[in-house]
Amino acid sequence: MADAGREMRIYTYPHPVLRQKAGTVEEIDQEIQALVDDMIRTMYAAPGIGLAANQIGKPIRVIVFDVREGNDQRRPRVLINPRIVEEEGEIVYEEACLSVVDFSAEVSRSGRVLVEGVDRHGKPQRIEAEGIAAVCLQHEIDHLDGKLFIDHISSLKRSLYKKRLKKMQKSMG
Repeated sequence: MADAGREMRIYTYPHPVLRQKAGTVEEIDQEIQALVDDMIRTMYAAPGIGLAANQIGKPIRVIVFDVREGNDQRRPRVLINPRIVEEEGEIVYEEACLSVVDFSAEVSRSGRVLVEGVDRHGKPQRIEAEGIAAVCLQHEIDHLDGKLFIDHISSLKRSLYKKRLKKMQKSMG
């Protein structure tokens, strides 16, 4: 049940855990179930449409996501050990990230993806997604590989963001 979790701290750039490549989940035990509940609660509280385990300091291959609009239709999805097996086309989408504070940018990604993994019960999943769902899945799987959406933008935009972030951090003491 999604309400059973607790809210976790979301690590923000440039924390090193965000650059770690996440390890494979070998066994879906009670610890993984509790992590999934915590991730779902944290994602909704943020609020966000997706969250990867390394964003909360756990570098393992688990993502949660819910790309539906509004609060009444919550249907969180869980993918463990997800991988993109097919991709085609292109979409440019204005992305933001719970781990990249106060910044968004247009990112070019595949317009359609086929992702495989297992759900929280170990049942194999094949998700064909396009549009925002495809963007979200690629974004979260990137996290598991130690990549951030800012790695997909120009070095100029990235350096401007880094400068702005340093200024923000200085002003906060």
